[in-house]
Amino acid sequence: MPTCSATDSGSGPGPRADDLLAWYDRHRRVLPWRALAGEVPDPYRVWLSEVMLQQTTIAAVRPYFERFLTRFPDVDALAAAPEEAVMSAWAGLGYYSRARNLHACAKAVAAAGRFPDTAEGLRKLPGIGAYTAGAIAAIAFERAEAAVDGNVERVLSRVFAVEAPLPGSRPEIRRLTQALVPPDRPGDFAQALMDLGATICTPKRPACALCPWMLPCQARALGMQDTFPRKIKLAKGALRRGAAFVAIRSGDEAVLLRTRPPEGLLGNMAEPPGSAWEPDYDVAAALLDAPIDARWKRLPGLVRHGFTHFPLELTVFSARVALSTPTPPGMRFTPRAALDDEPLPGLMRKVLAHAFDPKPEPAKKPRGRPKKEPPPMPLLAAMEAPITMEDPEPRPSVRAVPKPRPKPAPEPPPDTDDFLDGEPEAPPAPVRARSTPRRPGAARRR
Repeated sequence: MPTCSATDSGSGPGPRADDLLAWYDRHRRVLPWRALAGEVPDPYRVWLSEVMLQQTTIAAVRPYFERFLTRFPDVDALAAAPEEAVMSAWAGLGYYSRARNLHACAKAVAAAGRFPDTAEGLRKLPGIGAYTAGAIAAIAFERAEAAVDGNVERVLSRVFAVEAPLPGSRPEIRRLTQALVPPDRPGDFAQALMDLGATICTPKRPACALCPWMLPCQARALGMQDTFPRKIKLAKGALRRGAAFVAIRSGDEAVLLRTRPPEGLLGNMAEPPGSAWEPDYDVAAALLDAPIDARWKRLPGLVRHGFTHFPLELTVFSARVALSTPTPPGMRFTPRAALDDEPLPGLMRKVLAHAFDPKPEPAKKPRGRPKKEPPPMPLLAAMEAPITMEDPEPRPSVRAVPKPRPKPAPEPPPDTDDFLDGEPEAPPAPVRARSTPRRPGAARRR
């Protein structure tokens, strides 16, 4: 089914930027990185927030953003910081390649002396793609650029009833969005679309009655707003398993850590040493992957974590080692009090928390309806209880009641046509004549 544009919807007037901006002026959200009405946006704050908000919610980003600004108040401070400090401040936000690109981008901007003010110039920086370049150009520099994130894709696919599924429909949605960007307030328009998708045009149960684009929305006119955007379901990766080894040094409670390779998943992040993550990992042979020779104890339960492409289950082993234990090559002992300064991702923080406070695997609930207990039988329980010398009262006695004898079956009446087994028919009993019933009021004869 072909898609339609802002000018050829065929179902009345299309969405207007003015209607959305009027709604935004009344309902705009107050966010730490967003300039208030009349203020000039700070490109550093806009850029930092857009990178942090990729694949992450506002609620999760807000405390990280404020701590990040306290530690790195401007792009020059971020560029001058060591990579370990940047990764440590980012730890817990996930998608750690963003932090490495953020640091590299800060160095490039600091070297140039300023941020580029066009989408084309921004896209040349490390870690800045089409969406981030459009958002920074529009919000920070008032360029008439479309900023299409997941919220905007949902709004536009509903307004124009875009039948093509994501991700293939992204170029069409971007074209539709770009056609709506007003030349006078592109930054406010970009943020208004984000707010509309986050608060009104939500993934489930959108509040259509409150939407400034309720009338031109084609999906609502069809009564199918919940079915947009169309998406192709992606097969989830197979479950992977592995082992993690937490060695705790006696005396200073230091934990053995290492740094992951810079390439690949969780690059340059800290972790307790562990095994490879494989679908067919054999936990029974996990001690072959232990980093040092120690009395390893397998902890109850599992540490579970979900990545974008696969789920993971880790079995945790812990061991107490002597203060004089040599440090393996490429590893380090970090005191427990200093673990917050290590760039530990969320998964590894789960592993350490499990090592210090193991949680057993929750018992599985039985399937089906629970079986009902039989009703109490106090008399039977009293009879079956063992006899003791302390029993204050005699037990109730039960006398066996014999079963009643079955009643004999009545003999069948003789048949007038046949005799039973040749036996002669019994003489009939004399029949007494019935008296004639009296009429009401008649005298009895004597």
